[in-house]
Amino acid sequence: MSPRKSRSKFALPELDRGERRRPARVADYVREEIAMLLIRKIKDPRVYQTTITNVSVSPDLRQARVLFSNATQDPASVAEGLNSAKGFIRSHLARELGMRYVPDLDFRYDSSIEHQAEMSQIFREIARDHDDDTP
Repeated sequence: MSPRKSRSKFALPELDRGERRRPARVADYVREEIAMLLIRKIKDPRVYQTTITNVSVSPDLRQARVLFSNATQDPASVAEGLNSAKGFIRSHLARELGMRYVPDLDFRYDSSIEHQAEMSQIFREIARDHDDDTP
């Protein structure tokens, strides 16, 4: 005898969303804490004026990809500075998060800001060419 399938489409709202929303909540908290550490605690000149643009955490909360941007420093130098502070950042997160595992941090340069600037420049050139062509 096969198991009976439920014909009802009844579901409690928000019942299964907790596990899917937790990585997003952890990512937001990690982003805020790293940004605060960059301003107040980390004094490495390589990470001066670095902005944390996004953090994404894996569903098992073991990995975190941290995207950063910096208009004044070389991205490789900034990544080097962030990686040298990784232990300090993770120990701070361990104290603050109160989780069994602190996500391993993977720092990557966020090139989307440069891409956005390039696209804006292209649109400005198109608009200028269009204005020149109209009588």
